[in-house]
Amino acid sequence: MTGSPLLSVRDLRISYTSRGITREAVHGVSLDIEPGEVVAIVGESGSGKTTVAQSLIGMLAHNGAITAGSIRFDDLDVASFRDRAWRALRGEAIGLVPQDPTVSLNPVMKIGRQVAEPLRIHRGLSAADAAEAAVRILEEAGLSDPAQRAEQYPHQLSGGMRQRVLIGMALACTPRLIIADEPTSALDVTVQRQILDHIDTMIAVHHTAMLLITHDLAVAADRAQRIIVMCQGEIVEEGPSSEILSAPQHPYTRKLLAAAPSLATPSVRSAPPRLPEEGADDRVVRVEHVTKVFALPSGGSLTAVDDVSLSIRRGETLGLVGESGSGKSTLARIVLQLEKQSAGDVFIDGVAMSGLRSGELRSLRRRMQVVYQNPYASLDPRYTVASIIEEPLRAFRVGTKRQQRARTLELLDRVSLPAATAGRRAEELSGGMRQRVAIARALALSPELLVCDEPTSALDVSVQAQVLELLTELQHDLGVTILFISHDLAVVRQLSHRVAVMQFGVLREIGDVEQVFTAPSDPYTRQLLAAIPGRSVHA
Repeated sequence: MTGSPLLSVRDLRISYTSRGITREAVHGVSLDIEPGEVVAIVGESGSGKTTVAQSLIGMLAHNGAITAGSIRFDDLDVASFRDRAWRALRGEAIGLVPQDPTVSLNPVMKIGRQVAEPLRIHRGLSAADAAEAAVRILEEAGLSDPAQRAEQYPHQLSGGMRQRVLIGMALACTPRLIIADEPTSALDVTVQRQILDHIDTMIAVHHTAMLLITHDLAVAADRAQRIIVMCQGEIVEEGPSSEILSAPQHPYTRKLLAAAPSLATPSVRSAPPRLPEEGADDRVVRVEHVTKVFALPSGGSLTAVDDVSLSIRRGETLGLVGESGSGKSTLARIVLQLEKQSAGDVFIDGVAMSGLRSGELRSLRRRMQVVYQNPYASLDPRYTVASIIEEPLRAFRVGTKRQQRARTLELLDRVSLPAATAGRRAEELSGGMRQRVAIARALALSPELLVCDEPTSALDVSVQAQVLELLTELQHDLGVTILFISHDLAVVRQLSHRVAVMQFGVLREIGDVEQVFTAPSDPYTRQLLAAIPGRSVHA
């Protein structure tokens, strides 16, 4: 590094006070960022990385406080800034790209007005001039038809579009530093690449520095010149990205690297259980020429699933991949008959679902269970873990209360949770523990088919690795058949026997996992593969 750093943090300590008890969350963090440099802070939830980022922009929670250390930005001591001073600096000199565009944009304010707001505040532009500049910023952010987008509300845009709006707002006043807090964690890999490419272009044009906060070492490897690894409020390792990835020194860094599917070499990936030799008709699921058409409120229709045919063998994991809007979740709901197809049919063990009465369908559903994407939303916060797991047993009147409780303890042990977890509520558990509870509930009725709809996308990479390992063990031990839905091909490669690729409701490609990864036949599959972060590390 040369010259004075744009940002210099020394021995930063941050504490939170709750119910009269003060706990230190960040312990003596020091870091520098040079003008135009991209630095990534990586670590799991609870590592302190977001707390550090919030302190650098004066946005700590009301019960958080800097208790020691210094933060100097452009030679200003910003650690002692009051709200008024921060308001003058935020947006003007330091921009923020927050994690979740759904909650970061005002739902009742048009996009153009929200982008124009920092220009009026910090640049003093008139309403007309700011509105004109907002359209230009939206165009630079890569949105099609920016004038029309400026007149729309956030709910009318896709997740990727909303994230581009946030990037445009953060860069509107050409700040010297951008803090990007998990800016792409909720996005498909292709949209993620587009967003990060756009940020790279903008910071190169304006010589803007960026602090990238992420739990994904693969993203950090692709985008940052230096990586800082945090664990439990401390920096455990830092250095050039190439050195961190090729020769990590700290055990925690090595753990993160090993847990990232896109950074793991094929030779070290865990393999799914070997399938038995193909016998007679061992297809648990058979989807034949299924189409689903939705009527739109404005008139017209949308074909979400378009003449799809596929099958899943007993004991097999089929990975179903594609971007948001590809139709993969709709197809899964049709397999479960939570959604009725417009044409075609689904067969479970040779039985056509369309011909079943409600009672017969309910009985068949007992053999199919689902694990949803978000463990925070899929478990009832009012119930104890025991009540959550016992719920399907009660619904189907399986066993006595004593037998149901015994089954609950057996399932907790099956998913590697202590028996004491039974008495806790979902809100008291971590994300990984909640997802294990969700899997235990799904296994309560000993289903033949487990449908997993993005079950690891909300989890840190190491917790994700644990859940994937658990699913592999369960399949090996119980022979359960799995339909695994994901937009992340690296995760699918680790878990699946075969892969089906969907785009705009159409099945583009289906085949053995290694064949699809090493010799994809469809251009869309090649596009998805090229977008996986970290692929250059092992190239």
